[in-house]
Amino acid sequence: MPCIVTPDRQIDITAETCPMTFVLVRLALDQMKAGEVLEVRLRGAEPRRNIPLTAREQGHEVLGMLDEANGDSILTLRRG
Repeated sequence: MPCIVTPDRQIDITAETCPMTFVLVRLALDQMKAGEVLEVRLRGAEPRRNIPLTAREQGHEVLGMLDEANGDSILTLRRG
């Protein structure tokens, strides 16, 4: 599902593998204020599945995920 929200911050973790993918997302979220929006560019089934799940478990809101033709996904999170 696409998300039409202007992000406060963007990170690209397409070159990373688990568990570093969520570590980098967590570090980015920790530096943000509640309610701010983070856009994450990621690649691969494992981060695509695990990052939204873990973010929800930690109290953040998943606003949407958009899959691109090149295999990347754009995940949009709101800091809880």
